[in-house]
Amino acid sequence: MGLCHGKPIEISQTHGENPLYADEKDGLPKVRTPKSSNFPFYSPSPLSSLFKNSPANSSVSSTPLRIFKRPFPPPSPAKHIRALLARRHGSVKPNAASIPEGGECEIGLDKNFGFSKQFTTHYEIEEEVGRGHFGYTCSAKGKKGSLKGLDVAVKVVPKSKMTTAIAIEDVRREVRILRVLTGHKNLVQFYEAYEDDENVYIVMELCKGGELLDRILSRGGKYSEEDAKVVMIQILSVVAFCHLQGVVHRDLKPENFLFTSKDENARLKAIDFGLSDYVKPDERLNDIVGSAYYVAPEVLHRSYGTEADMWSIGVIAYILLCGSRPFWARTESGIFRAVLKTDPSFDDAPWPSLSDDAIDFVKRLLNKDYRKRLTAAQALCHPWLANHHDDLKIPFDTIILKLVRAYISSSSLRKSALGALAETLTVPQLAYLREQFTQLGPNKSGFISMQNFKTAVSRSSTEATKDSRVLDYVSMVSSIQYRKLDFEEFCAAAISMHQLEGTESWEQHARRAYELFEKDGNRPIMIEELASELGLGPSVPVHVVLQDWIRHSDGKLSFLGFVRLLHGPSSRTILKA
Repeated sequence: MGLCHGKPIEISQTHGENPLYADEKDGLPKVRTPKSSNFPFYSPSPLSSLFKNSPANSSVSSTPLRIFKRPFPPPSPAKHIRALLARRHGSVKPNAASIPEGGECEIGLDKNFGFSKQFTTHYEIEEEVGRGHFGYTCSAKGKKGSLKGLDVAVKVVPKSKMTTAIAIEDVRREVRILRVLTGHKNLVQFYEAYEDDENVYIVMELCKGGELLDRILSRGGKYSEEDAKVVMIQILSVVAFCHLQGVVHRDLKPENFLFTSKDENARLKAIDFGLSDYVKPDERLNDIVGSAYYVAPEVLHRSYGTEADMWSIGVIAYILLCGSRPFWARTESGIFRAVLKTDPSFDDAPWPSLSDDAIDFVKRLLNKDYRKRLTAAQALCHPWLANHHDDLKIPFDTIILKLVRAYISSSSLRKSALGALAETLTVPQLAYLREQFTQLGPNKSGFISMQNFKTAVSRSSTEATKDSRVLDYVSMVSSIQYRKLDFEEFCAAAISMHQLEGTESWEQHARRAYELFEKDGNRPIMIEELASELGLGPSVPVHVVLQDWIRHSDGKLSFLGFVRLLHGPSSRTILKA
């Protein structure tokens, strides 16, 4: 993250005002433009100057229309709102936060990162090829060592802009994340980090194929379904890998995916982990970061996890398929309001001519309720993509850990209800669960134990899983004493009720499951017994809360009670009901 910028550059007057940070009013982040600034609000793509026809080199004098007939406007990040500045600059009250000038916060800061100080010995800096919020990027050539003669990209982060301890930690974390995650085929290769008295230098693979944004524009603003699938599979592959490690990117957008070459079939690589952070499966982040067009609703509400990345991927998928933005306005606050209050349109062309699977895929990513959103692993198993990545191994999905943990602590009545619901799952839904069950390595008898979860995650873990405390969470789940699970019970345990509710077929699932439950699991039950199974304390007015859960005719669980029971023993949920 870091609130550091590159060296000043001249800004064309045709760009108009460049909003540098935002504050909040009436619950919505709102752009506020400082009186003067030497730093551009938006910088071109890291490789834009390498391509003569790159649209990032052109000036945008006003906010373009929603349709992508020309380049994006300067994107309007939400990361500099006052709440974030308060955390980074030490203000007690968000309203009192301000951007520090010069070195007023630098006293006592240790800007020594422990990186090698021999950058100029190993690399020859060439031209500047891009400028971002935290530094600028140059091309360079290796002079000695294993990278001698190789063209590389170097992100230069000036130490003069690291005015707080948090800003320094942001840079340190970006380097650490790049170092431990490098190696995935769809993630930019990290080589080394250097420093001197003036700068930090992050040396990475030089991708010469330009941004995904450039390709979208070169295709007239949209992709065919088949070509969009190729792009989405690569994006989801690297994001699923990051999420398994407990890393959330937080700034996924077409500008942050580069092609390795100009070849039509070139590989896509994720870049720019400057806003990335660690997050444990049961943890929520509260920094408002990212870019306005791609920011998830829950980010604006300051409570989010890896699901925020999936929303951003949904926005990218929408753009790929139709060439327009799902949420659009002429001001940043208008964009935020659209993200929070409006639904994307699927009525205009080309949506009516696209496949039902494609539309369902995008809708399930752009669900405003993050609990109903697909995970990256689930998205890869979605019918729209399921038969297009035979060589791709679907990674383990950490949402399974949370679901199984909740299942184990559930009442026997709820387990029976979930078992009935599992019997209604479709072939694609079962395919995802079968993939996850296989990842856990069942024994010859077809059973898994809780220890299998730790083994599955450890097999794919990096140092990031330790930093994010994902391994600690897995160890906690693995230590739970519970009988072994076969595939049938695993399906019941791994069902996400919220996600299933987000499907168009939810009512059919619920009705069919209740029919099965009526035959095999429903029985007369006293309100006191139900209250005990749900863990309701004596202070809860159970007869008032639970009276409509039970049929008065025979004392059995009603359909309403059955559906509520599926959600689990949350007393908050029960009281809301």
